[in-house]
This record gives sequence, structure tokens and C-alpha cells, in this order.
Amino acid sequence: MKTGAAVGRIYVAVIGGGEADEASAALARETGRLVAGEEWVLLNGGLGGVMEAASQGAAGADGTVVGLLPGTERSDGNPYLTLALPTGLGHVRNTLLVTMSDAVIAIAGSFGTLSEIAFARIRGKPVVGLAVPEQAGMTAGGEPLFTAVAATPAEAVTRVKEMLTRRKGSAGR
Repeated sequence: MKTGAAVGRIYVAVIGGGEADEASAALARETGRLVAGEEWVLLNGGLGGVMEAASQGAAGADGTVVGLLPGTERSDGNPYLTLALPTGLGHVRNTLLVTMSDAVIAIAGSFGTLSEIAFARIRGKPVVGLAVPEQAGMTAGGEPLFTAVAATPAEAVTRVKEMLTRRKGSAGR
């Protein structure tokens, strides 16, 4: 990779629980594969569950996968990470994760995932909820929890592309 090549790339956080049922894991693997197919960098919390499944999908498609780990040991990261970055920050790393991202795709999860969604929305990042029917209508302060919802990984990636294209177009005005 050329020096500076990482600067112009799109970084997408795929977030979700540290434990995942097979349906959520399958969605995460396919999402990771599609993110890598776009040549985007996949960011996540670096552990198991949705994070590991998304990492596996991206790594299997020769993608770049960066895990921001809550602890202090790189060895805590899942085996599919290109870079395992220990932060020693616990859940505080969630704000770093979404700050580094250009967009977020949320799959299942619990309070940690919800905090990442909140930090992303506060920072004005696009957040796509994937297969989250029970949360799709949720609001906070009159704003929807998600900027878009998707039923499939392909739809989630398409929504991210659309939102990033709109943001880039409006930034140039």
C-alpha cells in the first residue's frame, strides 16, 4: 500500500454484540464481505460475536479489518483482524470507534452497541440499522435512532454508499 493510501479510504464500523446468534453472525459475515468488496476499511470492537463474524467476512474477502480492543492486550482480538489495537479504555473505546468511522452499520447488540449508535448520531455519522425491526422506530430527542434501516447486508451497504455520496456532494457546496 502506498504511503497515505489509508487517508482517502472509507472507514465503516460494523457494530454489534460480543455474542451473536447464527442469524446475526451470518448477517455480519456477509456485511463484512460486502464492506471489503467496496475496498472500505472495516472497523469494530475487535472481540467476538457480531464483531468476529464481520471481521471473518471481510478478512475472507481480503479486506482490511481494524479492531479497537477494550483491554490492553492485542492477543484479546479475534483472529481475523488485520490490526488489533488495544486501547485500555473499556467501553470508552466506543466513542473512538465511531469517531474514526465515516459510517456505521449496526447489527443486533446490547447497551454497548446502543452507546456506539448514540455517539455516532451525536457526531452526525450515518447509522444503518440492519435487521433491527424492534428498534427501527425508536427515537431520541425527536431524532430517529437510525438514519436508515436495511433488511439485508447488500441494502445496508447501498444505504451507506448513498448517504456518503450525499454528504460528499453537500460538503462541496
